[in-house]
Amino acid sequence: MLVPLPLPPRKTLTPPRLLLAADPHPKSEPPPHLLGSPLRAPPCRTCSRSSATSSSSLSAVVRKVEGSHAVARQTAELLRSVVSQHRMGSSANQAAALADAVRAVGEQLIAANPIELAVGNIVRRVLHIIKEEDISATAVGIEGLSVTVDSDDEYDSEHDDRPSLSAAVLAAHARNALRAPSLQTLLEDIPVSPAISRTASSTGDSDGKSKSGDKSSTRKLKHDVIAAIGDLIDEIDSCYEPISEQAVELIHQNEVILTLGRSRTVKEFLYAAKEKKRSFRVFVAEGAPRYQGHVLAKELVEKGVQTTVITDSAVFAMISRVNMVIVGAHAVMANGGVIAPVGMNMVALAAQRHAVPFVVVAGSHKLCPLYPHNPEVLLNELKSPSDLLDFGDFSDCMHFSTQDGSPLLNVVNPTFDYVPPKLVSLFITDTGGHSPSYMYRLIAEYYSADDLVVRRKSTA
Repeated sequence: MLVPLPLPPRKTLTPPRLLLAADPHPKSEPPPHLLGSPLRAPPCRTCSRSSATSSSSLSAVVRKVEGSHAVARQTAELLRSVVSQHRMGSSANQAAALADAVRAVGEQLIAANPIELAVGNIVRRVLHIIKEEDISATAVGIEGLSVTVDSDDEYDSEHDDRPSLSAAVLAAHARNALRAPSLQTLLEDIPVSPAISRTASSTGDSDGKSKSGDKSSTRKLKHDVIAAIGDLIDEIDSCYEPISEQAVELIHQNEVILTLGRSRTVKEFLYAAKEKKRSFRVFVAEGAPRYQGHVLAKELVEKGVQTTVITDSAVFAMISRVNMVIVGAHAVMANGGVIAPVGMNMVALAAQRHAVPFVVVAGSHKLCPLYPHNPEVLLNELKSPSDLLDFGDFSDCMHFSTQDGSPLLNVVNPTFDYVPPKLVSLFITDTGGHSPSYMYRLIAEYYSADDLVVRRKSTA
């Protein structure tokens, strides 16, 4: 008698016709040796044999990290490791060589996860730090150097009327390299002084002193950059505290707050208001299809905040009872626009319709120097249709198609929305409150104009 063998469990396969709007960059599981391991700097780009392996491993690790805060911190730690492992050679411009090494790794990081704009933000911040530390080191070196040469046998001090070159003037001239070209920077030109040629003509034992000074200044530059990146990491870790301190000034007694989805910055902001004995109520839109609003509602209730969960489609119906909308952001663009979770544009339109303030809370690591129309910016990402539909329930629809073979059922699952600056009332960052029209000036303080596109310099 033949005993039928048990069939293996059926695997749920993704129908090919429902994947027309699937994620173009699916998140693949990283190799086993990378699971749970910290980010490490890839091998030097001069080693061509391991460049492909390091690029793929780096891509897998970066794609695994989720959340702008975690991505920003991991990127800063990785770039600090790159700077510490970089060997300062004997080239004249050590800052440019160090920036090129950071730019090489940053280019791979951005390519590995282009939708996470926090990666490019941190890379540009580190490049700006290198330039600032190089200028500071140059200014300090000039201050310790006497530009005016002492009188000798050929020149008498009474007849020596050579002008001395101010260290502050040279430092200001070097600092102009970090600013965008303007009429003011064109007019701020330094006249050529004979003191420069006089100083350059000095030879002898000064050559040996300059070589030893170059080595010490090179070591100091590297040490200062590493310390500055450490300060950047501390700034990322502590970004919630200065933002939460402003909650008391914004949330008043017996107000009704509306938010969408789940944002840790919004959560800490509401926590701070509750700790200051503010009595308020929160409407949480559930944030379909991931329903992160359910998680936020549970966290707020545990802190004693009166919370009401509503569907995303009920925002327009409930907005008339709301005093303020407080939301987080995925990225803040240079024009004051916001890339936020899907559904946020609908909330902003409802708030504008009913004259309700729309407030965005975000840390400085989310401030992006790019504009939405830049080709380097990916405004959206399409997730798997399985978040919306159960393929088992819709299996009967697989056989329906048009005459040309295209399916009749398509599923689109976008991740983000773009909120234009005209719909935003106020930005709350770790540096204070700002209007959307001021964001471009605030962002200009963190980045250099020539680092907007992270690309390695051509060696030709």
